[in-house]
Amino acid sequence: MTALKEYERLESSGIWRESPDAQRRDVTVSFGDATLIIRDQTDTALAHWSLPAIDRINPGQRPALFRPGVDAGEMLELEDATLIDAIEKVRRTVARRRPHRGRLRLYIFAGLIAGIAALGVFWLPGALVRHTVQVVPDAKRVAIGTALLGHMTRLTGDTCRAPLGTAALARLKARVLGDRIRKAYVVPQGPDAALGLPGGLLILNRTLVEDHDAPDVTAGYMLAAVETMQTTDPLQTLLETAGGRATLHLLTTGQVEDDVLRDYAETLLAQPAPEPDTEILIDRFATAKVALSPFAFAVDVTGETTLPLIEADPYRGTEAPRLLSDGDWISLQEICAE
Repeated sequence: MTALKEYERLESSGIWRESPDAQRRDVTVSFGDATLIIRDQTDTALAHWSLPAIDRINPGQRPALFRPGVDAGEMLELEDATLIDAIEKVRRTVARRRPHRGRLRLYIFAGLIAGIAALGVFWLPGALVRHTVQVVPDAKRVAIGTALLGHMTRLTGDTCRAPLGTAALARLKARVLGDRIRKAYVVPQGPDAALGLPGGLLILNRTLVEDHDAPDVTAGYMLAAVETMQTTDPLQTLLETAGGRATLHLLTTGQVEDDVLRDYAETLLAQPAPEPDTEILIDRFATAKVALSPFAFAVDVTGETTLPLIEADPYRGTEAPRLLSDGDWISLQEICAE
């Protein structure tokens, strides 16, 4: 995005709030690659906001209030005029480049009609899903993932939000996954493994943090889930499950109906998480510098089915690199205490 080049080194202080009832925090805000990066005073990344999706809450007023999307609970307060103007310039640039919705629909319908006339049949379901997945923008993926999470929490309970635990989870995510997912959540009840949702969202059952002695197991489940997300796009899995009608509705309107998301939330929570490729997973753990054995024994206490992971652990018999401080790990284990 050319509008970002002149702001590559732009940075300022601000006040960030993760949710309407969360405590306001002093943060540092800077431009990243098509994202706005929010860091705490220890330079730990707390959030990455997609620039095209950023919404101004109070146009024309100062301090300026922003949020990462129209339905988002996060909020960022900025006083710095240069940074505010930069964000507004990027938003205007994105708005100018965004296709007109009515025209896009016309082109889509014209293409479909031409395809029907030429081939005599409708697109194959797989081809339609693949095409839709390719054209859905990141901001819409985040919106779909957030809406799906809302339906899932009706079954799992609301996301756990103890402030110290939430901050510790963000630090663990940054340490293990970097920028590969947008945000991780812990829920009171849910799947046995971590699950990836569209838009780079990740959910973990509270047992994955409460029932283990060290964060290595939690980190392992996060790495396994992200590897699955990179192998199979979560949005593609959703559309393949929902069927052609839901896919076409998303392609033509930009929306996934609530009943589709509700049904898929139930399906996703009921089915076992897919198992990632062992060799690739070993490489992911090595890159993240995370011990394999704790995760392997958590998956299978006997170690029989996860023996390749155990044997590939470079830290077996030695102390693995530390993922969190003791205080952060205790806070993370108590994330659902409030």
